[in-house]
Amino acid sequence: MGAGHETVFTLEATPIKFGPGAAADAGWELKRLGVTRALLVTDPTVAATGHPDRIRATIEAEGIEVVMYDRVRVEPTLDSLQEAADFARDAGVDGFVSVGGGSSIDTAKVADLIVSHPAPVMDYVNPPIGGGRKPPGPLLPHLAIPTTSGSGSEATTVAVLDLPEHGVKTGISHRYLRATQGIVDPELARTAPSEVIASAGLDVICHAAESFLSRPYDSRPAPATPDDRPPYQGSNPIADVWSAKALEHGGRFLRRAVADADDVEARGMMMLSATMAGVGFGSAGVHIPHACAYPIAGLKHEYVPAGYPSDHRFVPHGHSVIVTAPAAFRFTYDAMPERHHHVAELLHGSPIADPGPETLPDVLRSLMREVGAARGIADLGYGEEDVPALVQGALKQQRLLAVAPREAGPDDLSAILRASMENW
Repeated sequence: MGAGHETVFTLEATPIKFGPGAAADAGWELKRLGVTRALLVTDPTVAATGHPDRIRATIEAEGIEVVMYDRVRVEPTLDSLQEAADFARDAGVDGFVSVGGGSSIDTAKVADLIVSHPAPVMDYVNPPIGGGRKPPGPLLPHLAIPTTSGSGSEATTVAVLDLPEHGVKTGISHRYLRATQGIVDPELARTAPSEVIASAGLDVICHAAESFLSRPYDSRPAPATPDDRPPYQGSNPIADVWSAKALEHGGRFLRRAVADADDVEARGMMMLSATMAGVGFGSAGVHIPHACAYPIAGLKHEYVPAGYPSDHRFVPHGHSVIVTAPAAFRFTYDAMPERHHHVAELLHGSPIADPGPETLPDVLRSLMREVGAARGIADLGYGEEDVPALVQGALKQQRLLAVAPREAGPDDLSAILRASMENW
């Protein structure tokens, strides 16, 4: 190893159980994993739906003790993650079950990490912001049960956090953070507001598109050791399968899922698409839209998103990602035109005559309008004067930018952000 280009790619995936009513198996799954005292991690809004209480009952029916933690912060911060980790440590649990969106699943991942291998959270946060410490071994069992259809966190190795004092979001990334088992139950998504389904679904589409349009894995230099192989490796034949199917389902079902909470098929297929995209980008990676999204979400906290908790102002992840996607994919087009055409056709659902550089951006803008997405960065509280700070925040996400099929420097990112102020 260490000479020439990479010749190896890896694919790891969380075992997933899917289907209406699957959440009833939560107790059985935790018992199978050897858990005797579980911390159930959720947020107040999801707790109010009754899903966590019903899942708790199925777990207790298997003779497993359950301690409830229902104070997850939507878009977690360092403080909120540390609070959850401290609670888990004091509760003396030997396993975790997360019920909710990506915020609840990510909070459970970090609490599990800190209980399993005690250290300050920042020690594990990705460099250059955090210490970049690698977990020395596997974590306690974690059963992830999503109630939305976006982050795919049940299938990924990443936990994301907001650092307001740095004006940016970042994350912790390591294979040991991946949940031990996932349960994806379409019935649980019926209670999610349409605005949440729209934002989460656009995140699915961005995950899948960025993964499919990432730098090929064999274009990277070979690592010196297997331990140096990055979690985000670049596009590869297996990740492409998962990402392409997620794009196909996103184009077909997202509009329906937003329009009708009782369309269990559409909401279920979007949940499955989130998991598929999570497997795809968990291997290949995401790049420019996500690198820009972290400062968009972290630099200002002025936006009040409809359908989300109103206890604090924030930019939902799907909003922050999708607003720069049209301009970002116009920028990357020349690196792989045919793959951009393929993504556009998967989302469109049929062949597109005479595709070109604007085809994928146009397909994305059309979908964004139809599901009520923010028009651009300006809707989220930003102006031209904020572009330099946003660029600096994006440049801190080098582990993401390294996966882009075309190198994006400060001037390129500035142009993408300026073009994304208003998408229509």
